[in-house]
Amino acid sequence: MVVNLHKKVLITGATGAIGEACAHYFHNNGYFVYIHYRNNKTKAKALESELVNSEIIKFDITDKESIAQALENIDIDVLVNNAGITKDKLFFWMEDDEWKDVIETSVNGTYYVTKALIKKMMLKKNGAIVNVASISGLVGNSGQTNYSAAKGAMIAFTKALSVEMARYKIRVNCVAPGLIASEMTKELDLKEQKKMIPLGRIGEADEVAECIFFLADKASFVTGEVLNISGGMVRS
Repeated sequence: MVVNLHKKVLITGATGAIGEACAHYFHNNGYFVYIHYRNNKTKAKALESELVNSEIIKFDITDKESIAQALENIDIDVLVNNAGITKDKLFFWMEDDEWKDVIETSVNGTYYVTKALIKKMMLKKNGAIVNVASISGLVGNSGQTNYSAAKGAMIAFTKALSVEMARYKIRVNCVAPGLIASEMTKELDLKEQKKMIPLGRIGEADEVAECIFFLADKASFVTGEVLNISGGMVRS
C-alpha cells in the first residue's frame, strides 16, 4: 500500500453503506478521511475509531450555513458527494415534502458542499470530485420521480462542472450504482430484480467504492463521465 497522508477526502453521507465503504477504501489507500454525518453520530464515531487517520464532521446537507461553517477550514484533494435519501411513492400520491426533501438532499446538498470547497481546489489547480448518482437518474424508475429527477440532475451537474473545472486541473465524474447490498436490501426479496441483472446478483458497496476511488485517484485523463455500476442491468 502506498501511503499518501497528504491527500485528504471528504465523503458526505459516510454512515451509509456506500459512504462507509468509501471511507475504508480511501483510508486503506493512504488518504486522511473526513467522515460526514448528519444524525448518526454513533455510527460516525465507530467509523472514526476504525480509521486511524480520520475526523468526523457534522452538518445538515440541506443547510447552506451549516455546511459553510463546518467546511470553512477544510482543505481537501477529493470530494465524494454521496449523501442522498429516497422517499419512493407513485407520482400521483407523492407529497410536496417528499419531492422537496429528496431534491434538496441530492441536488442542493451537492451544490452547497461543492461550492464551499471548490475555491480552494481551484487555487491548488488540482483535485477530483466524484458524485454518486444512480441508474435511476439514467433511465428513471416507477415510484421514483423525485429520486430520478435528483440523480439525473447530479449527472447533468457533473457534465457541466467538468467543463468549467478542466482548466483548473480538477476532474469531475459520476457513478451510477444499481442495486447495491445495504441494511435496507437485507430485508427485501430480490429474486425478480436479480433476474434483470445479467451478472445474476446485486452489487456490494465495496465494488462501488473501488470505482469511486478509481475515478478520484487513478483516472487522470477521465472527466465528465458517468460510470454505470449495475451488473449490466442498465446498458447505456
